[in-house]
Amino acid sequence: MVKTVKVYSTPTCPWCIRAKQFLKENNIDFQDIDVSSDQQAVDELMQKTGQMGVPVLDIEGEIIVGFDREKIKSILGV
Repeated sequence: MVKTVKVYSTPTCPWCIRAKQFLKENNIDFQDIDVSSDQQAVDELMQKTGQMGVPVLDIEGEIIVGFDREKIKSILGV
């Protein structure tokens, strides 16, 4: 089953870049949401996490704050 993955990020965040690279390396499709230029995305991020830190991954409603490689692997089964 393919899981829906959203990545809330900014273009200059090194951990965001690493998280997206990890997903690409594992052939995981994801929606990249740039919170530096999208106020609605910022509001969504705040609603989901209560904070502004990035990256935030939303995998089928399961929220991961930061680039937690092991947790991402576990949830996605990679």
